[in-house]
Amino acid sequence: MVIETLEDFYKNKFEWLPDNLQQNIGHFNVFKIEDCIGPNAKPVTYSRRSFYKISLMRGENVIHYADKSITLSGTSLMFFNPLVPYTFENLSDDRTGFFCIFTESFFAERFRGGLSELPMFALNAKPVYALDDAQDEYVSGLFLKMTEEINSDYAFKYDLIRNYVTELAYYALKTHPSENVYKHADAKSRITSVFTELLERQFPIETPSQRFALRSANDFAQRLSVHVNHLNRAIRETTGKTTTDHIADRLLSEAKSLLKHTDWNISEIGYCLGFEEPTHFNNFFKKQTQITPSSFRNV
Repeated sequence: MVIETLEDFYKNKFEWLPDNLQQNIGHFNVFKIEDCIGPNAKPVTYSRRSFYKISLMRGENVIHYADKSITLSGTSLMFFNPLVPYTFENLSDDRTGFFCIFTESFFAERFRGGLSELPMFALNAKPVYALDDAQDEYVSGLFLKMTEEINSDYAFKYDLIRNYVTELAYYALKTHPSENVYKHADAKSRITSVFTELLERQFPIETPSQRFALRSANDFAQRLSVHVNHLNRAIRETTGKTTTDHIADRLLSEAKSLLKHTDWNISEIGYCLGFEEPTHFNNFFKKQTQITPSSFRNV
């Protein structure tokens, strides 16, 4: 899966990079949602990010988070960590609010064990908190304070911002995560669809240095933050084939294409497809086709 970096975020949203992006203190920034949407805005892709994100969003939306779909109505406060992929579907045109993004190193001294100490950033956490009008006003006030500080010349502004973000997290913990987290109406089909998308994103292989990274059901399960048995069961029940079968079929298809349409040697092809040794690639190919890669190339 492609991981969106901070550089990707700024280029996609604003086509510019902030001056402090590479500072050792870590990175933080805060935005109004309405400043980042419009007719020319690029859609939010289903992917992981290399940074943390906290969003206050108003309006009607659906968020796809790992293998879950979450309906958002009214005001919602959401916490996203870099380990879990997500994307949004906007159901209304009145989406407003705030969001901030920051790196782990921005809070390096605040949480000894990392930000995963906070329950909303833990794996398998419920990341959405529904807010009433009074809570919306309070949380909006914290985002406005962050915005005021980020645009100030105050020497200790980032210390203040860390306090505001920490207050935001602990304020959310005083409430309860939204219970409208539900499995997609056809959760098995959704998991299969996302698996297929992740598999296809690794292709085509265009250079010998490119490597096929997600090679096992467990690799995909980790990226989707689901148990491997859950992934295997969903794909088997949806398609009638195992996760391993789908991966092998796609590998074989790419192997045939590379053998026929490139002049790369067989060791290079095997390596870029994730096989550490040429014999492993030969054995895989022969098991699938009953002939060796060399024989296939020469047919």
